Amino acid sequence: MRACPGLMIAAPASGSGKTVVTLGLLRHLRDHGVAVATAKSGPDYIDPAFHAAARGRPCVNLDGWAMRPETLDSLAARQTEDADLLIVEAAMGLFDGAPGPGSVGDGSAADLAARFGWPVVLVLDAGGQGFSAAAVLAGFKSFRDDVRIAGVIFNRVGSPRHEAILRRAAAHAGLPVLGLVPRLPALALPSRHLGLVQAGEHAALEAFLAAAGEAVGAGVDVESLLRVGWVRESRTQQLGGSGGDMLGSPTRTQPTNIPSLGQRIAIAQDTAFAFAYPHLLAAWRAAGAEILPFSPLADAAPDPSADAIYLPGGYPELQAGRLAGNRRFLDGLRAAAGQGRPIYGECGGYMVLGTGLTDAEGTRHAMAGLLPVETSFAERRLHLGYRRAALAAATPLGDAGAAWRGHEFHYASILSEGPGEALFEAWDAEGAPLGRLGRRAGSVFGSFFHLIDRA
Repeated sequence: MRACPGLMIAAPASGSGKTVVTLGLLRHLRDHGVAVATAKSGPDYIDPAFHAAARGRPCVNLDGWAMRPETLDSLAARQTEDADLLIVEAAMGLFDGAPGPGSVGDGSAADLAARFGWPVVLVLDAGGQGFSAAAVLAGFKSFRDDVRIAGVIFNRVGSPRHEAILRRAAAHAGLPVLGLVPRLPALALPSRHLGLVQAGEHAALEAFLAAAGEAVGAGVDVESLLRVGWVRESRTQQLGGSGGDMLGSPTRTQPTNIPSLGQRIAIAQDTAFAFAYPHLLAAWRAAGAEILPFSPLADAAPDPSADAIYLPGGYPELQAGRLAGNRRFLDGLRAAAGQGRPIYGECGGYMVLGTGLTDAEGTRHAMAGLLPVETSFAERRLHLGYRRAALAAATPLGDAGAAWRGHEFHYASILSEGPGEALFEAWDAEGAPLGRLGRRAGSVFGSFFHLIDRA
């Protein structure tokens, strides 16, 4: 399929520096007036917020395992309506995907690149490596005939001699060097258990983005990189190029069909509740819903005029004591539940709707008490993977049996789930049954499952 002009920034593995290179490129292009849009492959919440900060416009997720073909096409097309180019950051390694087939392939970034015809720029961590990079590049270049590796950016280059060796390695593999980024302490980003520390918590984010933009502008051949993608002719001519090949135009379809929880939806939005997909909120707005943000960390209650409440995922486990003391927030949830207004919680939101949350130090904090679930972050255990889930009973998300694709990613564990109706029947990426997920009590419902699209 040839649709949206774009290129993918990928790597052989996580930790190679593709996020820093992508952010530096976005900031550099923004500062030089190039109209680019951004996307992130896979179910990542954190990197898109950095993209938005670097570029100054929202980033969307494109997930080949969880999203239907029409959802992928619509999101990619709409993201490039007013841009010259879509820059897509891959997740993990280029060819890493789920163990079982999804809606469009295995969910790897390579499948997205093949579907849309996007050339791939490989970011290779050159620290501790010299001419051996030739073998890595040659392997990636020849691995799939339908995925074109268009060039390489070497990251963490140590010296002019190191650069010369790497250039020789790229020439041996038959790939152009599009950039070399040196080792710079200013380009380090702090991490925690679910990935990078969120953009909203990064005290020196603007300084970091400025440093990344400067490093990429100095070390990357940006004009050649743009010509690798399908830059629209007008912009390419402004940059002094010969014009790219536009192999088709995006098909603009209707927004994704994700049912709205209500007409006025109060949504928790702060650093404890930051994991809400932009495409989901956009679909609700397109359906005519009004979004009413509020901050539980600021002890704000959901707007009393809202006819539904959404608590997305995030990091409530790091703020459990503070949330437990925020009476206006918790009492507002309880009042809404008493009035029969729908309240939906995903992952962190599910934990807060439960009876109690034990923090990393082993201290239990009382939560809203609206669902019979007790959770703990004291003994961390990774729960990670794509899921297919069907509603066990009717909710505002759909009728009983309505199926969704999405994922789980959390370290908190369920200590107990009391009596009550389960929310979902679930299966993993290979189709193995996982049993029932989540709980539903009256108008309140939630689980650790993050929904992405209809199955």
